[in-house]
Amino acid sequence: MEAKSAAGGLPESLQSSLSALANLPGGGLIILGLDENTNFSPVELNDPNVLKQGLGNLTRSLTPPVHLEIEDADVDGISVITARVAECPPSQKPCRASNGKAYLRSYDGDYPLSELEEQAFLHSRTASHADRMSVPDTTVEDLENDLVSAWTDQVKARNPQGLGRFAGVELLRRGGVVAADGSLTKAGLLVLGTYPQQFFPQFVLRVADRRGLSRSERARNVQSIDGPIPRILSATLEWLRSNLANTAVANKSGALVSQQEFPLEALRELVANALVHRDLEAWSEGMAIELRLETGKLVLSNPGGLYGITVDRLTKEHVTSARNPRLVQLCENATDSTNNSRVIEALASGLPRVAELLEENELSPAQFWDNGINFTVKLTSGKHLGTTEGGEVPSVDRRTPSSLRRGTQLEKIYLALLDNNQSTTSELATITGISAPSVRRALTRLRNDYHLVEAAGGPGQSVSYRITDSQTK
Repeated sequence: MEAKSAAGGLPESLQSSLSALANLPGGGLIILGLDENTNFSPVELNDPNVLKQGLGNLTRSLTPPVHLEIEDADVDGISVITARVAECPPSQKPCRASNGKAYLRSYDGDYPLSELEEQAFLHSRTASHADRMSVPDTTVEDLENDLVSAWTDQVKARNPQGLGRFAGVELLRRGGVVAADGSLTKAGLLVLGTYPQQFFPQFVLRVADRRGLSRSERARNVQSIDGPIPRILSATLEWLRSNLANTAVANKSGALVSQQEFPLEALRELVANALVHRDLEAWSEGMAIELRLETGKLVLSNPGGLYGITVDRLTKEHVTSARNPRLVQLCENATDSTNNSRVIEALASGLPRVAELLEENELSPAQFWDNGINFTVKLTSGKHLGTTEGGEVPSVDRRTPSSLRRGTQLEKIYLALLDNNQSTTSELATITGISAPSVRRALTRLRNDYHLVEAAGGPGQSVSYRITDSQTK
């Protein structure tokens, strides 16, 4: 969203804002009549009709022309103009201003794209096949035997009548590890190679701890984690275990146990996603995935925007969409011998599970940013009060017991039971919009940990739940 005063007419910066928002996934909103210098208070617009006509003319000066939906609105009784900027079709990005420059939205404004960033948009016009490309000067000798053996065992166990019926080099070729000319594919090298960074030095994951720095320090425990993807994933989790803060909490029996600042299962999903969905085109070969710990938060960023899904649908839908389908396919069966676990499940359940884990640990939901050529996720530590979708702190419901935190799934389900007397798991899922597995886990906690809910129903009847008698008196 971009607010402009426009009291003296359309500002010169409006064209770059139109370009930047048109290049942004989902587009954006421009509001004319709010003054940023006075805390976005409304100002009188001299001639709204002239401004709206000027907006229409301005859109035609961009290449390709920007589509706007212009409407009248008011703030505190004073008229403003809203212009919703449609996202430029990916096949036509980047959208350029009349000066020939294309712009991208940043946290603090709009900035011109570099030549490298323009290449990212040009490559995004069509489906990427970078993971299938052969890597010159590589052979099967560049594969790590332990990783190949573990991958082969998984393939044969999971798909014996399909890919698993092949063996040796033929299996590697049909599985997308070896290209037709005998060299390794980029996906094969990155997943099963002995040392992929010999050919792609920046395919690493850079980690840094920036908490509590002195003036002379820039970061602590900085490391570039390299090797094949399964090893990068394991080493990154080990770094997180060593650097994340631990707190002592009481478990159900009252004993004190150590708990990480963020649930490691959630971090594993996020790191694995970054490794398999980062852009592999030539424009991004000089860029690394970056993970940094800052005071109260963790930030993870990778080259390449989202593919086949938008930010607002993340964590809410099980959408299978892969920028690097060959890489994903290999990672489904790739196993790290250090912990014997597969890199990914490829069931599109990773981010919804992250949301559940954060909720279970009473942490704020993950925040996501996608500017088309870079994707970032931020986690915030500490217990939260919860927010609405618009970001406001929800109003306090006086019926919520003091033991439950505001805005959590636990509170939602408790209040739904309070309003509906008695409900089944599926009914609660429908009422609250929370997935059935999450509802079941929440009900277990409400029963066993908080003693606020009890099961109802006898033999031959479906199990339903209700608020305990002590709570309704």
